[in-house]
Amino acid sequence: MARNAPAVRYSTAQMDAALATFRQQYPAFEDTRLLDDLRATDYARLDNEGQLYLDYTGGGLYAERQIRAHLDMLSQRVFGNPHSDNPTSSAMTELVEHARAFILEYFNADPDEYAAIFTLNASGALKLVGESYPFAAGGRYLLTFDNHNSVNGIREFARAKGAEITYVPMQPPDLRVSNDLIAAHLDQMGSGPCLFSYPAQSNFTGVQHPLEWMEWAHARGWDVLVDGAAFVPTNRLDLSRWHPDFVPLSFYKMFGYPTGVGCLLARRAALAKLQRPWFAGGTIWAVTVQGDRHYMAEGEAAFEDGTLSYLSLPAVEIGLKHLLSIGVETIHTRVMTLTGWLLDNLLALRHDTGTPVACVYGPRDCQMRGGTIALNFLDPQGKVIDERVVSRRANMHTISLRTGCFCNPGAGEAAFSISKESMAGLFVGEETMTYEQFLTALGLPSGGAVRVSLGLATTFADVYRFMEFAQTFLNDVPDEGGLPARQHC
Repeated sequence: MARNAPAVRYSTAQMDAALATFRQQYPAFEDTRLLDDLRATDYARLDNEGQLYLDYTGGGLYAERQIRAHLDMLSQRVFGNPHSDNPTSSAMTELVEHARAFILEYFNADPDEYAAIFTLNASGALKLVGESYPFAAGGRYLLTFDNHNSVNGIREFARAKGAEITYVPMQPPDLRVSNDLIAAHLDQMGSGPCLFSYPAQSNFTGVQHPLEWMEWAHARGWDVLVDGAAFVPTNRLDLSRWHPDFVPLSFYKMFGYPTGVGCLLARRAALAKLQRPWFAGGTIWAVTVQGDRHYMAEGEAAFEDGTLSYLSLPAVEIGLKHLLSIGVETIHTRVMTLTGWLLDNLLALRHDTGTPVACVYGPRDCQMRGGTIALNFLDPQGKVIDERVVSRRANMHTISLRTGCFCNPGAGEAAFSISKESMAGLFVGEETMTYEQFLTALGLPSGGAVRVSLGLATTFADVYRFMEFAQTFLNDVPDEGGLPARQHC
């Protein structure tokens, strides 16, 4: 804990005055009042426990009505494993297929064009693509620096099959990816299958990358994987307008419950290209031990290994209906107005020395970005405060935020100005470093940044309370030393 760290002071009168000014600056916020009513009913546990939840990119929060609806369904009916045709299995199969159809309807996806494949999570959906995509010598795997590790991991499948792997770098200070660079790389089509992967929204900086890249890639013959996990909780992805080949999703990031259920939305034409490296229960319709042969099932069934988490799947439809009852546009407006206010106030906060209190990585306005903000707090001399110090202080004030590199090393390397040469030097030889040795070798005071992310249950009181917390770093020098602020601060 820092020396003489001030406690968070929460003044209702001051907040009311700030709220009045905020409403004048962001009049669209008034159209989202429904979410304040829901906060008081379906999300009342946040205020009852005094919790400030700012980790919506890590996981969404469920509404009480979702839990009640699912519990009512389970308590009133009997369901069995859908891999059968007895009465309880048939009842479950009907609900599973109804949920599958509703997912396609929610994303406005033509069922003749798209399939919804259930997975454990978005990472499971990505592994399914990676292990089955027909990478080969002469083919290419193109991806942006800005990607989740589960997208990065596909490169190991590509490498094993001899495909070329290329990363497109990010550019400071907004940490976006140049359209010209994307077009230039897409022009370099390989002689084999080529896959282009990028996130619709960065889970590190909140940057929203152009959906138009899909059309550019398709026009040149590429298959396209768009990671939708961070994008779809607060934005509409209309698959009648955009036509990515693969979209991995995690439903808990959208509406909190259930966990353990994700989805791969896949164009059926792209799905036909995938070659599964194994088979499992439920994925084949015929198999012989003595004949050493098998026949894969058709469509979605060929990609859903074993028994699905079938009792959870109806809760997916319940969650999607909850979002529809609010309106994703309403959620988007709420999140972006609050994000704009929070960015403005974080960037305006200064020590008596004139040094900024916060260094924000990525866009400093709301143009083409989401409600995720990555930052580091700085001391009065401009040195980065170890994010572990921030985490401990936040925990003391029941604030849930995220620290680290958020499973997005490429964005972290760009944000912290880490060179390719310095990273390559850390992986020479067989000896494994400790985490502290790794940080020291990179010249970093800590392992990453602080991430705050807003969601459908966020209120003005929440972002105001976070700014009260941010002010505890004003003119404060933590006990732990720091290093100069990163290049882009």
